[in-house]
Amino acid sequence: MTTPTTQERLGTDLSLRRFAHVGDMLPDVENPSPLVRANRVLPDRDYELFLKLEWLNPFGSVKDRTAAYLIDGLARRGELKGRELVEASSGNTAIALAALAALSGTRLTTTIPDGVPEEKKVILRMLGAEVWETPDDLCPVDNPKDGAIALARALAASEGGTRYAATRQYESEDNVTAHYATTGPEVWRQTGGRVRWLVAALGTTGTLVGAGRYLKEKDPSIRIVGVEPEPGHRLPGMKSFAEASIPAIFDPKAVDHQVVVSDDDAYRVTKEIWREEALMVGPSTGAVVHAVSTLSLEPGDVVVAISADSGVKYTSYFEDILGEEGRPNP
Repeated sequence: MTTPTTQERLGTDLSLRRFAHVGDMLPDVENPSPLVRANRVLPDRDYELFLKLEWLNPFGSVKDRTAAYLIDGLARRGELKGRELVEASSGNTAIALAALAALSGTRLTTTIPDGVPEEKKVILRMLGAEVWETPDDLCPVDNPKDGAIALARALAASEGGTRYAATRQYESEDNVTAHYATTGPEVWRQTGGRVRWLVAALGTTGTLVGAGRYLKEKDPSIRIVGVEPEPGHRLPGMKSFAEASIPAIFDPKAVDHQVVVSDDDAYRVTKEIWREEALMVGPSTGAVVHAVSTLSLEPGDVVVAISADSGVKYTSYFEDILGEEGRPNP
């Protein structure tokens, strides 16, 4: 058998769902993440609710988009060559960065809050990332909830700034651009321009700011809703502005409403989505869908809710909320 020439090799062909490497599976307008209608949660409604299933991206979350654009930005500015990556993350951005770093022959060091689910820590270590678990009070910062961010900045500045390239997801406009260039256009195209509401969790805020800007350029009447947890929450990836610094990339002009959701409501609706829709979503999706139920929607409105990641990364948390339910009697 002869070795195929470059011309004979099978390359990426989206029509066949064939990819030359896993990086080619990253979503964009020609290869969007799925939009799936929710049919049973929030009953007795006269609007259409669609979940955008970002957990079907190759590395499992909406942060796949962010990570790719953060790395491309570093490379474009000449800041990446010969350096490792460093980022503060609650898990999803770090997972995508670690995977992309593995593809490019470098590695990631990530600082993460010590309350992040064990499942995410294991995934990161399997991808070769160096994981620094960070108590909130580890670093003397203005806001104690930002300890992981402060530690990542300290690492980036260490060794004369020569070892690490900081991706800075909370500050980099590349985060916003990722969603302006992909998420927003995908939602517009997938709904045929009928989307009236875009609802997503607030974390770095890149998804809402980027996608929101794009959609409002298309139709200024589209409403953009950010979903925020209560202080002291247990919803990884989400940020309470009452207890943590507001990300530098947040643009309040891009967001029309903010809804605060409790842990109890988020986890209750998450369980309903699993059982009523058979969609294995993470807890931030439950928070977002609960927030939809509080909005003043018009009959016929099309609502798109960002389902940021899969619940598979949170099984240890779900064990707590299930309690004795479903366990056999002794």
